[in-house]
Amino acid sequence: MSSADPRTTSTFPETDPRFVFDFRASDDPDDGQRFTTWLSVEPLCRGPEPRPDWVVTSQAALDTELGVLKTGKEADVFLLERGVPGDPSQTVVMAAKRYRDDEHRSFHRSAVYTEGRRTRRSRDARAVARKTTHGRAVATGQWAAAEWDALTRFWSAGVPVPYPVQLDGTEILMELVTVDGRPAPRLAQERPDRALLECWFEQLRDAMTTLARLGVAHGDLSPYNVLAAGERLVVIDLPQAVDLVVNPSGPDLLLRDCHNVCTWFNQRGLDVDEHALFGELLAAAW
Repeated sequence: MSSADPRTTSTFPETDPRFVFDFRASDDPDDGQRFTTWLSVEPLCRGPEPRPDWVVTSQAALDTELGVLKTGKEADVFLLERGVPGDPSQTVVMAAKRYRDDEHRSFHRSAVYTEGRRTRRSRDARAVARKTTHGRAVATGQWAAAEWDALTRFWSAGVPVPYPVQLDGTEILMELVTVDGRPAPRLAQERPDRALLECWFEQLRDAMTTLARLGVAHGDLSPYNVLAAGERLVVIDLPQAVDLVVNPSGPDLLLRDCHNVCTWFNQRGLDVDEHALFGELLAAAW
C-alpha cells in the first residue's frame, strides 16, 4: 500500500477555489474605531445600484472617526473613514450624519414637513403624538429614514445629491463631496463670476424641476443647503422633502424654495424671477 498522503490522490480532489479564502485574526478596534457595519444593516438600507467604485463593502474594513464636519439643527455630520487595513485601494472618507433625539434638537417646525406622512405601526404613531420616550426615539428614526428615502430616490432619478451609502438606525453614511481633496463649501460662501453664476442657476433649476416631476419639493432649499463642488452643485439636507400633493403646505414650501434660491442669485447680480421659476416647477409637477 502506498504511503502517500491520501489527500493528494485522485480519491480526494483539490478543494474548489470558490470555497477557499484567506483568514487573518483581527485585533479589537481602537478607540474611535468600529468594525464595518455594511453587512449589519438590511439590504434596503444599503445604497442603490449601480454603486460607485469607491464604496467599500469588505467585511475586513474598519470605520474610524476623524472628527466633526458640521453641527446642525437636527443632526451633526462627522467625517468617517472606512478602509481595509493595509489596502489603500479600499479606503474612503465619508460623511456620517447622525440625528439627535428630540431633547437635543433645535428644529421646531417638524409638523409642517411631516403632515401627510404615515407611521406604519399605530403604536408608534400614538407614542410620537404623546411625545413619550419611545415616541421621541421613533421620531428621530423617522427623520433619518425620511432623508435616506429621499437620497436614494433622488440619486436614482439623477438629482445631484450625495450618494447614500447606508442607513443604520439614526446614522446615514453618504458621499463626502469634496473640492481639491477638501469638503466642498456651501453655496452661500461663494462669489462666482457671471458665467459660473449662470451655470449654477441652470443646475439648480434643473434639479428643482426633476424634483417637481417627482411630485416633491426640497422644503428647505437655500444657499446653505447646496454645496459648490467646483463647477458642480450638490443639493444636501433632505429630511424635510415634502410631497406637493399630500402635504397641504407643499406649494408654499416650494415657493419659499424659489424665493431663497432666486434671492441669492439676484444679490449676486443675476436677474431671475422667483415667481417665474415657481410657475415652471408647478407646470413640471402637474
